[in-house]
Amino acid sequence: MPSEGPPIDRLREVAEAARRAFSVLPARPEEIAPPPLSRGGAVAHRLRTDPDTVERDLVKLVLTIVELLRQLMERQALHRVDQGGLTEEQEERLGMTLMVLHDRMDELCDRYGLTLDDLNLDLGPLGTLLPP
Repeated sequence: MPSEGPPIDRLREVAEAARRAFSVLPARPEEIAPPPLSRGGAVAHRLRTDPDTVERDLVKLVLTIVELLRQLMERQALHRVDQGGLTEEQEERLGMTLMVLHDRMDELCDRYGLTLDDLNLDLGPLGTLLPP
């Protein structure tokens, strides 16, 4: 008869790992230890951000996610067209929808001083998030 869940020892192991992980995170700002001294003996400073920059960066992140989803939808649509499962009217509607969505992305990028290239995150050795 198959077991009804993970063994109790495994659950305890996972619970202990979670407890250790969350014990590393302070619950309140006042519990944060002072920053370590740098090599020169000066205290490292926390990063201060300008609210305008934070807003723009958040918009950039949201637009990056939307652009990724838009490109995935576009690929899926092209795949469906290649499969031949759509009527000509459906293909036309799908094409128009994707063009409008692309234009809206351009408008949103313009509004926040971004380009579609700005939305392409560099993932280091993995390359970029969005295809060229």
